[in-house]
This record gives sequence, C-alpha cells and structure tokens, in this order.
Amino acid sequence: MEMVSTAKAKRATNKVNAAKPYADLTRVLVSSLSSLASVVQSPYLRKPTKVRKVAILAMTANRGLCGGFNSNILKMVRHRIEEYKKQGIEVEIHAAGKKAIGFFKFSKIPTTTSYTNLDDKSGSAEAIQLANYFMERFASEEVDRVEIISTHYYSAATQKPEITAVLPLEVKSEDTANSSGPEVIYEPDPATILANLLPLVIRTSFVKVILESVASEHIARRIAMKAATDAAGEMIKLLTRGYNRVRQAKITQEISEIVGGAEAIS
Repeated sequence: MEMVSTAKAKRATNKVNAAKPYADLTRVLVSSLSSLASVVQSPYLRKPTKVRKVAILAMTANRGLCGGFNSNILKMVRHRIEEYKKQGIEVEIHAAGKKAIGFFKFSKIPTTTSYTNLDDKSGSAEAIQLANYFMERFASEEVDRVEIISTHYYSAATQKPEITAVLPLEVKSEDTANSSGPEVIYEPDPATILANLLPLVIRTSFVKVILESVASEHIARRIAMKAATDAAGEMIKLLTRGYNRVRQAKITQEISEIVGGAEAIS
C-alpha cells in the first residue's frame, strides 16, 4: 500500500503543479481588473449585510488508513459548526467522501448533499458540477456564504487542513499591487471580461481544492503505511529475537539434561 500510494501521490502532485500556473494567471488577471469590481453587477460579488445561512463542504477521503487526514478535517468542521451556531448563523453541511458521510451520520448531523465521486480520477468535470451547484445556491440567495474545509497542499512535506471561502468572491488587487507589468488592451471591455471571469475563478477554486485534497490524501496514506511497515518490521525483529532466546534456552536445557544423565550413568 505504501508503494501504491507513492505512485498515486506522484501522479496527483503532478496534476496540482500543472493546474497551478493556470489558477495563478486567472487570479492575476482578475486582480488587474479589481478596480472595476464596484461597477460590475455580478451575483457572485454579493455581500449580504447579515449572514443568515452558511454552506460548508467537508472534503474527506473515501477510505481510511491515512493517519489523521480525515479526523483533522472533521474536527475542524465540528469546530466551525459550533462557531457559527454561537453567532446565531444557520449552517448546512455538504459531505464529500465516505468518511465524512459516515461521520455526520454517526453524529446525527444532517447533510444537504453528499458526494462519493471525488477520487483519483476527479478533475474539472466534477469540480464544475460542484461549483455550478453552489454558485446557483448563492446567486439565488439561498445561502449567504460558501466554505470548503479540506486539506491544502503546500509541498510534498507539508499539507494542512484549511477553510477556503469561495463565495462571496473577494476580488483583491494584492497580486498586482507591487508589479509593473506591460500595459494591457482589453477587448471587448474590462467590465465584460471581469463579469465573465468571475464564474471561471470560482470553478478554478473547486478544481484546485479537489486536486490538492486527493494529493494530500495519498501523501498522508504513504506516510501512514511507511510508519506501519516500520512498526511491523520492528515488531518482527523483537519477536524473532525473543523466539531465538527461548529456543536457545531450550537447547541449552536439553544439553544440560543429556550431560547430567550421562554423568549419572557413569
């Protein structure tokens, strides 16, 4: 399982690294148009004066044997639910992964939707389906905020569970504040381009979250299986040593009995 997870983790991290330049460029392009955010009429930029309901998508794995990967996410989800309830905000839960579905069922926490199709083969199709669903819910004002709680991939050595707020979309100019790139001519016009880019940014966020979650899962499983392999090896070593000691003691005892018997006869 360690070898299989290593191979899968490599493929998954390659996907994450391949998608990163596209996501970064999209964010930079939107940031360059950030000054138009106030004039663009987009439902995804809606900022309610009072948050009444929050949708939380908990993204775990379909399988276990991956250390604290699933439990860390579920602990964060529980803490987030309690945090919102103290503020008097209604929370609806969406579960991605069999581990999340089982946890919420056991904890008697109702879920609005559940997904088990987010795995190694997941990509843009699944991400677009998820994004369209939450974008529609937000645009129709059924929810005032959408968050994803999943494991963020930083590097092969570092992955951490995090809360990603995907809606309402916040357009920031931090990415281009300190850059002096070439002057850009927009066609047809910047406002139209920004209005069409906003849904793309949201869908890209879902793609990024899914790919990073899958990569982090395989890395966590590889680490857990390596620890299990090392522990099993150490256990075998100790048991073999104990067996050899008992065997040697038995042989020594039998030799002593034979020698003692021979001396008694003589």
